[in-house]
Amino acid sequence: MMWPAALAFSAMAVFGQGQSTKVGVVNIQAALIATKDGQKAASELEGRRAPKTKDLEKKQTEIRTLQESLNRGGNAMSETAKAELVRSIDVKTKSFNRELEDAQAEWDQEQQKVLQELGQKMMAIIDKYAKDNGYLVILDVSNPQTPVLYASNTIDITKDIVDQYDKNAGSLAPAPGAGAGTGAAPGAGTAPAGGAGMRPMAPAPRPAAPAPTTTAPAVKK
Repeated sequence: MMWPAALAFSAMAVFGQGQSTKVGVVNIQAALIATKDGQKAASELEGRRAPKTKDLEKKQTEIRTLQESLNRGGNAMSETAKAELVRSIDVKTKSFNRELEDAQAEWDQEQQKVLQELGQKMMAIIDKYAKDNGYLVILDVSNPQTPVLYASNTIDITKDIVDQYDKNAGSLAPAPGAGAGTGAAPGAGTAPAGGAGMRPMAPAPRPAAPAPTTTAPAVKK
């Protein structure tokens, strides 16, 4: 899950006051997945995807069966029968790919919405945690754009953030000023998940069957 590079929360307010030099790191991707809200959201998303996933898998199985029939018996078929089978495979494949693309776009949109909501709440937790514990900067090490080459485990606050999130989940609200400046909500203004924006909440967020790996050969004239 990718977030704006080098996240610096409102703990920066202590900069220049000589009150703190503490720096912390957090793996936002791992933190969101580990929270109870994150686990519940991932489960609900998978549940909503299941019916469409099953339908897509059924259609792909049908396409593969037709392709196998063509590969096995194509030479014994009449030109008319072979042409009809090739046309059927092509039509079904194109329809499958369109449905798969539409389904993935819908799932990405749903996931982005969930991540946006959870991310804003997570920002509120990190904002408060940073202030309460005197942190100068907190960096997101799950973001490859954050140039953190090394970070000691002693400054990793991921577990603390997860614990604080779960403890205060019922009363959470977006951090003040979320959506603007360095306090922008994680993922705001990013591309859909799976692209250059946030990464999926779970290792397999798109359970739809893959597009057919073989293409029906063109009919010789």
